[in-house]
Amino acid sequence: MILASSNDVAPVVALLGMVLGSVIVVSLLLVKARQSLLVGYFLCGLVLANTGATALLGASSGEAIELLAELGVVLLMFTLGIEFSLRELFHLKRIVFGGGGVQMFATTVIGMAVGWAFGLGGPGLLVVGFAMALSSTAVSIKSFQDMGQPDSPGARLALGVAIFQDLAVIVFMVLLPSLVGENAGGMAPIFIALGKGVIFLASCWVMSIYVVPHLLHAVASSRSRELFTVTVVGLCAIIAWGANWFGLSLALGAFAGGLVVSESIYSHKVLADVLPFKDLFLTVFFVSVGLLIDLQAVLESWWIIGLGVLGILLVKGCVIAVIARRLGLRLRQALIAGAALASSGEFSLVLLSRASDLGGISPEIEQVLLACTAISMALVPTLMRGAGPVSKVLEKWPIFQHKDPNEALKSGAQVEVLSDHVVICGYGPVGIALHEAMDRLSVPVVVIEMNAKTVRDLHKRGVRVLFADATNPHTMSLARVESARAIAFTFPEPLLAIEGVRAARGLNPGIVTHARAKFANGVEMLQKEGVHHIFHDEVTSGQAMVTAVLGCYEVEE
Repeated sequence: MILASSNDVAPVVALLGMVLGSVIVVSLLLVKARQSLLVGYFLCGLVLANTGATALLGASSGEAIELLAELGVVLLMFTLGIEFSLRELFHLKRIVFGGGGVQMFATTVIGMAVGWAFGLGGPGLLVVGFAMALSSTAVSIKSFQDMGQPDSPGARLALGVAIFQDLAVIVFMVLLPSLVGENAGGMAPIFIALGKGVIFLASCWVMSIYVVPHLLHAVASSRSRELFTVTVVGLCAIIAWGANWFGLSLALGAFAGGLVVSESIYSHKVLADVLPFKDLFLTVFFVSVGLLIDLQAVLESWWIIGLGVLGILLVKGCVIAVIARRLGLRLRQALIAGAALASSGEFSLVLLSRASDLGGISPEIEQVLLACTAISMALVPTLMRGAGPVSKVLEKWPIFQHKDPNEALKSGAQVEVLSDHVVICGYGPVGIALHEAMDRLSVPVVVIEMNAKTVRDLHKRGVRVLFADATNPHTMSLARVESARAIAFTFPEPLLAIEGVRAARGLNPGIVTHARAKFANGVEMLQKEGVHHIFHDEVTSGQAMVTAVLGCYEVEE
């Protein structure tokens, strides 16, 4: 049994090694050429699958590719679920339900009309139209971050539309087996599917309120980083398995698993732990998409794929740009938002794969749509960079005059837009004293703390607090260190403070740093690191004691 298991796993491990090795080489070339890495990931998969390289894995290469593709989608969906926020949903409700609803309806209808013109029909036509209406949340958000515009009005609108798409696809994924499966036909399968979906989502909701917070609190109280990570991954696996048991897809289950922990006060810790791996998940996902494409089938239908890519980008880009203008965005931000959401997305691939498994669409159509989705996703970063120059030309026309952005698009709700604030790392006696002083002066503060009880208490008091590791660069990003004035490490651990200082300076080189040290060698370490203000506990205590003792004599005199 052990030998058989090893033989099953070996092709996957070999494929993963082959994938990551080729990605390194291609990425180095693309970085020098200043091209999008996402395109390189897709091309890596395409080349590996169509040059015979995967044949080196033996007869199990096809199964290994399918397994890697499913793994990439599941991991990516989990990270997207963690980043989903109900607070964002309520904050952007007009954009989500107004703009997102109009976009989904319009592009689905247009997609169905085009599919009907090419001879498609039946429930598969609805699947194709809906799949092409979805956009890539991962690619669009990453592209906004790469452009340095994660909180721009265009990014806010893209996030709002993406939230609606995520909500819509959850419902559609639940209904899919009753639309194109063996039991499709009539209202009974639809009601049964809806019932299963409601039970599954209700179970997730109950877990998110009554189970997960208490479980994460118990694990966080143990102060074990490994146990916390294992618990989060275990929750994702259990919920994904539960979705599969209900007849839903693993990808949808992984997304729901991310949702379950997204509203917890420990979500920042999860984000800080998972985000470093998100780029890896995105890499595996994109390469796996390339691996699934049959180049021969693509070449035979190249003109259909070319028209499909062009149609998807133009129709969706224009629809979203018009919606953005109606909501008050300036032309440049409207075009960037349109470019960001112009492609099909990762959920499109999940839907197409699921529909193909259920017999809703033929393998030939799946290959064409798969190629259209992959190519359109790869073009998103280039389209977003080109939106700026195009807007400069169009803005000369009176019809494209400036507009004031919708208030909901000006700032985020999940992580407040702070500036000139102080980041306090550690909430012991020193951290408490510093926080109280800043509060008296009305200076905004973000607290980073690893004591679960303290975090819960601060959260109840309405204090901006992150349950996260202060040495993690992603924690610093969540604390908005890039716009902070100062950061204070209130615990007397020089080595940890140095790691935190480096992480903070990576985002904000000019931030004023403060740290403590118990002993002289710790002070020297902090001085070598260039910490601005160092507090030596022994010296400070000695000076305080000298002052107090001398005060006795001053009193007697």
